Amino acid sequence: MSKILVTGGAGFIGSHLADKLIEKKHRVIIVDNLSTGKKKFVNKKAKFYRADVKSSKIDEIFRKEKPEIVFHLAAQTSVLYSLKHPLKDATTNIWGSLKIIGKSAEYGVKKLIFISTGGAIYGEAEEIPSLETTEAKPDSPYGLSKLTIDNYLTNYYGRVRKLKFISLRLSNVYGPRQDPYGEAGVVAVFINNLLKNKSCFINGTGRQTRDFIHVDDIVAACLKAINKGRGIYNIGTGKETSIRVLYHLIAGLISEKKPQYRDKVPGEVFRSALKISKAGRELDWRPKMELIRGIKKTITYFK
Repeated sequence: MSKILVTGGAGFIGSHLADKLIEKKHRVIIVDNLSTGKKKFVNKKAKFYRADVKSSKIDEIFRKEKPEIVFHLAAQTSVLYSLKHPLKDATTNIWGSLKIIGKSAEYGVKKLIFISTGGAIYGEAEEIPSLETTEAKPDSPYGLSKLTIDNYLTNYYGRVRKLKFISLRLSNVYGPRQDPYGEAGVVAVFINNLLKNKSCFINGTGRQTRDFIHVDDIVAACLKAINKGRGIYNIGTGKETSIRVLYHLIAGLISEKKPQYRDKVPGEVFRSALKISKAGRELDWRPKMELIRGIKKTITYFK
């Protein structure tokens, strides 16, 4: 079994990943500054360091722990925040990521798995579902920061420094432990509001689409990435679901409260879905959770 470092391991996706790695008998080290992650999500069997990925403490952690595999999930994840604070977004998502990647190369990590983004990198794509080779057209600093790290990994750390890496470009992830008060997790927001009989707001017409994938399927892809594949992979379902349809799916299970519509968000991508055939071929991975079953599981968690 491997010694595995998970940055962002107290967060939504990272904590699910850490739990599964421990279940598979790996030794897990979690690094999280708890800015958005929660201490209660940290697995008791993991070794936990409260540290920022930009800090000098990272040098000490790598020197002391010498991980064999690194999963880098720690990030500033809000598109809206990145639009208002591009410099702060870049400090965490570019500089912080380069710190982790640089230390991984320096300490001979066998493989680094970077959690990137699909929708925010491809932007308003001409090809939907979008392939890994679809032209990158990010229209937010958040999308740009993730693309920048993909480029560093592909063109420098992978090619020149010979660091084995995988970048997983995720579609819209949902599931238990997602923050119901953030702007990204529309499934969690709708469920939380409906359970509390609060109003739900839909931007614009609600006809904009997203590719919703359950966190369990993301964790399964991460596990495959330890031993398979190299380079960039889309991880989604390949299916578009409109926000309006999503709302009515959730409301039909909780309450028939009508949504409220408000102005569309400037720059919001209208359609987004990821082509996942490469992950199927090279990682032997496919999503298993149907949207309605995943929503039911998420509702049970929030109840």
